[in-house]
Amino acid sequence: MATFHVIAGASDTPQNPTIRRIGIGDLKQALVRGWQDFAAYPSQALFIVLIYPIVGFVLLQLALGNATLPLVFPLVAGFALVGPLAAVGLYELSRRRELGLDSRWTHAFDVLKSPSIFAIAALGIVLLVLLSAWLMTAQSIYMALMGPYPPDSVSSFLHEVLTTRAGWMLIVIGNAAGFVFAAAALTIGAISFPMLVDRDVGAGAAVWTSIRTVMANPLTMAVWGFIVGSLLLLGSLPFFVGLAVVMPLLGHASWHLYRRAVSR
Repeated sequence: MATFHVIAGASDTPQNPTIRRIGIGDLKQALVRGWQDFAAYPSQALFIVLIYPIVGFVLLQLALGNATLPLVFPLVAGFALVGPLAAVGLYELSRRRELGLDSRWTHAFDVLKSPSIFAIAALGIVLLVLLSAWLMTAQSIYMALMGPYPPDSVSSFLHEVLTTRAGWMLIVIGNAAGFVFAAAALTIGAISFPMLVDRDVGAGAAVWTSIRTVMANPLTMAVWGFIVGSLLLLGSLPFFVGLAVVMPLLGHASWHLYRRAVSR
């Protein structure tokens, strides 16, 4: 019965809400509303996402220290894959502010009491598996094109990547593979996580709604994916500190994008 609830939610009949057509103007409004949420409660948002720049910096140091320099860029890109899971507390704050409820940062953890928490956790595991698969794929592509040995230094690595035929192939093939993983994460996660924070519909209905939203608005959602990836990349420079602003902005904006795309 618990497994059924995770997949199907509280209702015996899966919910299939109406999907709206959205455009670039809706993306702009989502970003504006997201910034307003962040500006209204900046200390809460910064408190919640402060860990992400720290974790990112630690991952970078581990990569450099363990001679896995080729995985630094895939690790940075991996933020986009797990972003919907990382932002669930921010969805809750935006939801509460929208309803006129107390939105102190402690309420971000109210999501742990949500009836959808196990469905959220299950989808989170899916994204983590996707991240692991992406890192293994990136490592395999590097080894196939550049050989099994790690680069001697950052300068030699950049020289090989930017000035050799194998390096350019690595850029092209690696980014193509990354696009596939990013598209998969966007399709299953962009709408499903905020929907589960909002409604006890189960992982199955939430993922299907997210897929339907992308299918109904392919160009708009592609632009949204580009915006998310670009802002995460900018936020990662230098040393991931910009993520302390980018993560809450995108988290709150994703909530408002969900609100504009899915009927109440």
